[in-house]
Amino acid sequence: MLSSLRARAAQSSSQPSSRAGVALAVMLSAQLMIILDATVVSIALPHILTSLHFSTTSLSWVMNAYVLTFGGLLLLGGRAGDILGRRRVFLAGIALFTVASLAGGLSTSAGLLLAARAVQGVGGALAAPAVLALIVSGFPEGRERTRALGIYMGVITGGSSLGLVLGGVITEWLSWRWVLFINVPIGAAVVAITPLFVAETPHQAGRFDLAGAVTSTAGVASLVYGFVRAAANGWGDRLALEAFGASVVLLAVFLAVESRARQPITPLRLFADVSRSGSYAARLLLIAGMFGVFYFLSQFLQRVAGFSPLRAGLAFLPLTAALFVMSRMSPRLMPKVGAKPLMIVGMLPAIASLAWLSRVSPATGYWSGVFGPMMLLGVGMGLVFVPLTTASLAGVAPADSGAASSMVNVMQQVGGALGLAVLVAVYGTASRDAARHPVAGLSAAAQGRYVLAHGMASAFGLAAILAACSLLLIIALIRTRRLVPQRAPVREDEPAVAPR
Repeated sequence: MLSSLRARAAQSSSQPSSRAGVALAVMLSAQLMIILDATVVSIALPHILTSLHFSTTSLSWVMNAYVLTFGGLLLLGGRAGDILGRRRVFLAGIALFTVASLAGGLSTSAGLLLAARAVQGVGGALAAPAVLALIVSGFPEGRERTRALGIYMGVITGGSSLGLVLGGVITEWLSWRWVLFINVPIGAAVVAITPLFVAETPHQAGRFDLAGAVTSTAGVASLVYGFVRAAANGWGDRLALEAFGASVVLLAVFLAVESRARQPITPLRLFADVSRSGSYAARLLLIAGMFGVFYFLSQFLQRVAGFSPLRAGLAFLPLTAALFVMSRMSPRLMPKVGAKPLMIVGMLPAIASLAWLSRVSPATGYWSGVFGPMMLLGVGMGLVFVPLTTASLAGVAPADSGAASSMVNVMQQVGGALGLAVLVAVYGTASRDAARHPVAGLSAAAQGRYVLAHGMASAFGLAAILAACSLLLIIALIRTRRLVPQRAPVREDEPAVAPR
């Protein structure tokens, strides 16, 4: 197998564009696996809850254990790629991710599953920054890079919703454990093929900012823990308040460390550009709302509407299709209508979708109250993400490409973790309030569905507010002067594909 691949690689050495396409396909296959894992578990959550005896509020840690280590260590992963070589770190991350997936599928307790999910996040944090950095360095700024970023964002956005469909199919036909086992053959194949098509990047002299990595990860984890604790025990819970206080201290220490470090994990100069900072903040708020939609809507379809895992997964197909199609159209529309107008146009249906979902109830049907919001969300997000990513990477110096690429992923993952934690807290508060005021004449089962739907509707309402805030940031802060692809690209020095 490997010998035939090597022969094919040698045969294609005279076709650098084909080789670049293969390299892009290999890297995006790994990225798809990592992104799928953030959502493929969502559909399986009700089965995981009963199999490993989670509580309703602690169940969110199956998602958060992954996204916290992923988001918290992405910057360290990006820096590791700069110092040690991006291909080497990418391969190490994929290998760790693959082993952790196997361990997660074999878990016999809640603690073991959460530990495996956390290690998966570490592997993803090592691999993901290298993918985007290799794309940025391997394609010239302008049309080629915009095209590659369009495919990348199609994988990111489409992969997130595709995970819900795939999770439903696997859970229904096999077991929730196979949503983790499926990563093993994919990861092994990526590890075997990558050295044949993806070249190593030059190493940079430097050191790891471990203090920055530890304080940022611990600070975000404390913040998320505070919200999850408040969801279960109320906003006055002592441990929740202590967690909030600890997060403030840790994040303040993180900023102090980064401002003084010789080689910070987060170069604060990246935030000197107002447009780039605005794109980061807008992404964080947008993902915060969108991640909650995946979590709560999959729960709504199964626990309120009574869908099977397979039917719930298939219910997300319209969202998946719309996201993928529009994310492929977005790069073509950017030069014609401009990046900022495209973002604004895309945000409007996304906000409308979340506002529509805030009206869900036990009587809400799929075609009357779920299909429409899914289509609107898919169209809106597909239009927004490519120009938003372009805004985050425009004008970045080659030396900072790893850190800037990592920051895009950090905002995505931290936004997902924080957003889910905040929405779970709002859901918990609204659900407790609904439980204290039962509706007369409802059976116990119907009352339970009413409580669940009421909490989820409140969470969707907050998600709509977060998306509206994201739109305001786009309007106020993001400039479009540099975002339209140029006709005269300048290549960077680092190759993305294996040399001849």
